[in-house]
Amino acid sequence: MTAFTSSSSPLTYRDAGVDIDAGDALVERIKPAAKRTMRPEVLAGIGGFGALFEISKKFREPVLVSGTDGVGTKLKLAFQWNRHDTVGQDLVAMSVNDILVQGAEPLFFLDYFACGRLDVNTAATVVEGIARGCEIAGCALIGGETAEMPSMYPDGEYDLAGFAVGAVEKSRIIDGKSIRPGDVVLGLASSGAHSNGYSLIRKILERAQPNLALDLGGVPLAAAVMAPTRIYVKSLLALMQGVNVKGMAHITGGGLTENIPRVLGDHLTAIIDRQHWPLPPLFQWLQREGRVADAEMHRVFNCGIGMVVIVAEADAGSAMQLLGAAGEKVYQIGRIEARGEGQAQTIVV
Repeated sequence: MTAFTSSSSPLTYRDAGVDIDAGDALVERIKPAAKRTMRPEVLAGIGGFGALFEISKKFREPVLVSGTDGVGTKLKLAFQWNRHDTVGQDLVAMSVNDILVQGAEPLFFLDYFACGRLDVNTAATVVEGIARGCEIAGCALIGGETAEMPSMYPDGEYDLAGFAVGAVEKSRIIDGKSIRPGDVVLGLASSGAHSNGYSLIRKILERAQPNLALDLGGVPLAAAVMAPTRIYVKSLLALMQGVNVKGMAHITGGGLTENIPRVLGDHLTAIIDRQHWPLPPLFQWLQREGRVADAEMHRVFNCGIGMVVIVAEADAGSAMQLLGAAGEKVYQIGRIEARGEGQAQTIVV
């Protein structure tokens, strides 16, 4: 039998900073949340080495569409303010909204949660938000990874990443190729800054040192800053059933001026009229306190427009009616024109 001295006493994984029991406890905590998101196509989900998902027979020529993203430095405010209940929905939204713009119905979602020391309550709160986002999007939370890595992250901090897979009929992929001069640009209201521009937001907060209870149109500043990203899946899937949608742009990093061109041919430009929708109180406050120029606002933040939809002029009225009935605030914010030599592909006037 091996004899151990005090300096060579038996070590455990917990001594090294990894608590297997805490990980097991988290899995048990999140199983009910994941179960709420299940779809009939899920054959095996949480708990196995891999998740199994059968593509529905409603698709004749299914094309898989995938997307992955994180939450960015919005997490720094979640740590600082101890607000972990919304960032999970942010995580889901960033990926499902991205694959949605190509016409895809989100099918399933996987998450990655990494930390230095696992706090089961915090992690469970985050995953509850992920499950809530999946419910809103109609996709199944079928798996993920929780990584406890001592000394990789400061105490109380974590990182998030997400991965979504959807499907679209090959004949109904939305790629912007049918967009023409004269088409109408519709803007769907955002719920706030979503998950973009938070390095600048944190800089403005640092400079202004505001009271976090400051009223911004009936919402405290902290709640407005941490409002979860709006998920547009169900309303836009319904719209695609009733109207020919020519193109969509998820307004994320790069704001209005850098995301709309991603769905336009080189010969086209979008003329956006800034007077056609109200600038929400949060963005008014950020611009004022940070003394941010208009052009910078338009290329950093969504400025109140989280999703852009491009349709033919003849379909604009029907599209706005359908979107309104689905619960969206929608504005006619611009028009597609032929692009002049040297002209930018999105111009905010």
